[in-house]
Amino acid sequence: MDLPKQITFKEVGPRDGLQNESRFVPTEKKVEWIDLLSQTGVSYIEVSSFVHPKWIPALADAEEVFNQIKRNQDVTYAALVPNIKGAERALKVDADEFAVFMSASETHNQKNINKSITETYDVLKEVVNEASSSNKKTRGYVSTVFGCPYDGHIAIDEVKKVCDQLLSMGIYEISLGDTIGIGNPKQVKSVMTELHKEFGIGKFALHFHDTRGMALANALAGLQAGVTIYDGSIGGLGGCPYAKGASGNVASEDLLFMLHEMGMNSEIDVHKLLKAASYIEGVFGETLPSHQLKLFEGG
Repeated sequence: MDLPKQITFKEVGPRDGLQNESRFVPTEKKVEWIDLLSQTGVSYIEVSSFVHPKWIPALADAEEVFNQIKRNQDVTYAALVPNIKGAERALKVDADEFAVFMSASETHNQKNINKSITETYDVLKEVVNEASSSNKKTRGYVSTVFGCPYDGHIAIDEVKKVCDQLLSMGIYEISLGDTIGIGNPKQVKSVMTELHKEFGIGKFALHFHDTRGMALANALAGLQAGVTIYDGSIGGLGGCPYAKGASGNVASEDLLFMLHEMGMNSEIDVHKLLKAASYIEGVFGETLPSHQLKLFEGG
């Protein structure tokens, strides 16, 4: 297989891993956890979300967390920003980078954001412009690219339309989400081939959920299609709200172990990452889905 030698990994656990939790992780625990992650060689950490606290109470302390973490100059500390009010909050704590989100599915977008896809563009454009005026970049998330819990299969043309709008407004990179973990390797290769033809290689990341145990296989398919940027959540945190009891994001350490064993370099110390995963598992007091974490603690 002709695979890339270097990959870029983005840790989204502190935000995506916690946002659906009913339990509130104390601020000081979040800070200590993120400080551990900052020493692993990870170059990008999504710290929190500036969605209104009533919608995501688990991340109501976003400002406090940003103000208390020990920043590593080699790490980008990003935040999810839904609208201009969220952007103003993110700027006050000097988040390094913004992330905006929407769906490729009309129904999912309505239920998740309470706006149509068309209405969402104007909201996100405001965020991108605010970031740009402050010399900050904006990353985009597109959910339900590989399937929707409401609309089922999502046509590639619908995905292309959304990506075109986001890239046109100045978003530098789009993370394509398999929100309910329903994608398969053949589909991943097909989708990425189409998007690369339309927009070129290098503008897309892949964000897999492991609901059906397909995340690593799908990551391999992404590599074969030329994708070199991947999201992960330490410990496999982040249960899918549309599939009760299902595991959430691909575990960062599982994904990185596979990539490293295949000869790819990420400049991340997986042993240190496992220590950070073990820490947050202790905070939760229950076993997390990560395979590598089980081996690490068993040893």
